[in-house]
Amino acid sequence: MITRKQVLFLLLFILFIVEGTILPLLIPSAWQMRISANLVYIVILFIAVYHHRHTALVLGILFGLLHDVVFYGEMIGPYGFSMGLSAYMMGLIFQAPRAPLPVMVSVVLLGSLLNDTMLFFLYKLFQLNHVTFDWALLEYMIPNLFIHFVFALIVYVPLRKQLERIGKRKSKAQEAS
Repeated sequence: MITRKQVLFLLLFILFIVEGTILPLLIPSAWQMRISANLVYIVILFIAVYHHRHTALVLGILFGLLHDVVFYGEMIGPYGFSMGLSAYMMGLIFQAPRAPLPVMVSVVLLGSLLNDTMLFFLYKLFQLNHVTFDWALLEYMIPNLFIHFVFALIVYVPLRKQLERIGKRKSKAQEAS
């Protein structure tokens, strides 16, 4: 029997594959270097708010390391670190079992900005990035925020329902024992 948690993990893996295969075909070629939508991270932010921040931390580290290995081979670890830590921080600040849409959109925007900022400064620290922060903010952080905003609006209702069902099963299992 497949559980909802396994379906959620499978969804994250499918989104990871979509990020690398289908999404580049949908983005115009002039914007290829500016937009790198991280759909998996948005779902991890939903998990951080609606389910549990520790689960989001582990998933952020796992899928971040997968991003490092598959997409960004210059260093292993920056995406794992930034996705895990920023998802944990967003879950710590905004932990709410029934967060409304405006709160969740705020979490997505703040979390995405925090993730991109952490990545920018990690790459700056190791001298892999030679641009200024204001240039990076205008050239790729804000376009990514827009894409993340639209994706969060699309998946808000179905993802929230699935995560609430996982939470209900967890609480029923705890009451029974």
